[in-house]
Amino acid sequence: MPKTTPGPRDERGVLAARILVAARKAFADAGYAGTTMRAVGRAAEVDPALVYHYFGSKEALLDAATEPPQRWLESVAATWATPVPQLGEALVRRMLSAWGDDEIGPVLRAILQTAAHEAATREKLRLVVERSLIGVSQLGADEAERMVRSGLISSQIMGLAMMRYVWLIEPIASMSDDALVAAVAPTLQRYISDDLG
Repeated sequence: MPKTTPGPRDERGVLAARILVAARKAFADAGYAGTTMRAVGRAAEVDPALVYHYFGSKEALLDAATEPPQRWLESVAATWATPVPQLGEALVRRMLSAWGDDEIGPVLRAILQTAAHEAATREKLRLVVERSLIGVSQLGADEAERMVRSGLISSQIMGLAMMRYVWLIEPIASMSDDALVAAVAPTLQRYISDDLG
């Protein structure tokens, strides 16, 4: 059977995906200001004109590169359904798994690295936290308590992610997953079910 060659639509998808991989790494490593369309094109091994052709501008490229994968959002929502006594550990393990994922990790890193300086990414991060880290939580006796508990949990998860994966601060950066779970999960569990009085 003869081989079929990819049509223009297939080729566009392959090249766009390659550009996005390079862009995520560039934004994560150098931030928005330190990333150029030309450098992204070089890293993706395509003509920089193609980066403009597919994405139009650096702002649009950043927006595409920091779009959270749907499967990650779904996995976070599913984790919140874990029985309460195991929820602290499950949330830490979900975070570690996501950041270790070859597709999800670079997106999260690019989001956190650029959110401090780019309003559009900061707004995207805020929505992700409000909808996926806080929004699906069912903790607490009322809405105010739910928001406090979920917000404290999110602050711990995001702080751990920054220390371990963005700033690479030791010894957090090189601790084993199991050691981090043992150290951090009890704190999350306190936010989940203990009196915060």
